[in-house]
Amino acid sequence: MSKKVIVVGGGNAALCAAISARLEGASVVLFERAPATLAGGNSRFTAGAMRTVYNGLDDIVRLMPELTDAERRQNDFGSYSREDFLGDLGRVTQYRCDPDLADRLVSDSLPTLLWMREQGVRFLPLYGRQSFAVDGRVRFWGGLVVEAWGGGPGLVNSLTHRATSLGIKIHYGHRVCALLGSAAQVTGVQTECGNAIDHCAADAVILASGGFEANAAWRARYLGPGWDLAKVRGTRFNTGDGIRMASRLGAAVRGHFSGCHAVQWDANAPEYGDLAVGDGFQKHSYPFGLMINLHGQRFVDEGADFRNFTYARYGQEVLRQPGQIAWQVFDNQCDSLLRDEYRIRQVSRVTANSLAGLAARMEGINVASFLSTIETYNKAVQTEVGFNPTVRDGRGTTGISPPKSNWAQCLDTPPFSAYQVGCGITFTFGGLHVDANARVLAQDGNTIDGLFAAGELVGGLFYFNYPGGSGLTSGAVFGRLAGAQAAS
Repeated sequence: MSKKVIVVGGGNAALCAAISARLEGASVVLFERAPATLAGGNSRFTAGAMRTVYNGLDDIVRLMPELTDAERRQNDFGSYSREDFLGDLGRVTQYRCDPDLADRLVSDSLPTLLWMREQGVRFLPLYGRQSFAVDGRVRFWGGLVVEAWGGGPGLVNSLTHRATSLGIKIHYGHRVCALLGSAAQVTGVQTECGNAIDHCAADAVILASGGFEANAAWRARYLGPGWDLAKVRGTRFNTGDGIRMASRLGAAVRGHFSGCHAVQWDANAPEYGDLAVGDGFQKHSYPFGLMINLHGQRFVDEGADFRNFTYARYGQEVLRQPGQIAWQVFDNQCDSLLRDEYRIRQVSRVTANSLAGLAARMEGINVASFLSTIETYNKAVQTEVGFNPTVRDGRGTTGISPPKSNWAQCLDTPPFSAYQVGCGITFTFGGLHVDANARVLAQDGNTIDGLFAAGELVGGLFYFNYPGGSGLTSGAVFGRLAGAQAAS
């Protein structure tokens, strides 16, 4: 007799878990709290980038057999080894990431993406956000070259189509509000839909319902004062339900509860994610310009590293600034380097043909301090060093604090532009204590039979920071693993 598996959540991790369990012979039911029109969790709001190990063009072609001969000749994908991925993950998390979880994520990254390909997910190169044309070749940088076709919405649609074609039952608008069983064994869930409450028995339950980023009270409690003021990049439904239910049952919690993934987000974006705009409110070309607060001062090293190794922590730096906002400032030299998100209709932007004219249009800025900061910065740029956006070029500054370590260019070529940004939280880092087989552990260290977890609510993987694209990959890796484990 096949096992009955319940999956809680509706994003990438949940759908990968459901598909994996069904392929192992289980009968699978998925409960998604959001209505069908808003389903997909945070995955639906992402741009779809997925970090993976690859050993060169051959592995890329396995993921993207549609690449033309011209693309194969002109694209310089490089390679990204297991050691590269582990090194980046360790470095940005200050080597606090659980080694077993990290090893599972990295080792299973390529096999999992290939498995997703078999399930109907298509991939393409990250042309728009992770490459520049240099000397007639398209060069990718930062170890991140793969995105899902159609971004986050395309990824969710592909996985949902595969799930339904396999006979997986998806119930939208159903909130799982409690786990049935004990700290020794989970036997099912309690659901709410409108005024109806049901109890559903199962042999295994997989929690993949996201972190607590959409819960303002929990943000203030765990992340600290001021975090209730942050915008939410994605879904309004990730309020920590999975963490709350499991911990009440006796599951152990783990990880960086005072840490999160938070980016620079358009200051006038709505409180929660807007599916019509998607990821377009993000502003990630800051390594090529300056970030300046309302006091007219710089406050971070914009060129400390590739943006995909700093963007997830610079949002909180903005949140610490006066008014919880800042301005990203560029000149005409940078215009061709700006990502597409800087050109959306809803952008908060001012432009001028002089820096003084620009400052006059920057709401709340200390004009004198702003102009002095730009002047001091321009004098500090090491103009003798060549500029190259595809590598850490070492073109920095001297004698100023904070420094700019790479990609420093004088801001002296009109027209000038400034973009007003705030903080947008993506997901929280604290979560459930999960082993490398996606099994949830109780407070006594033993596994809770029949309970698994994947996605954002896995604690112990990310601390302080996050390598871009590893969130979706983590969700897929541990979702696929949780499904197979639950079914067996």
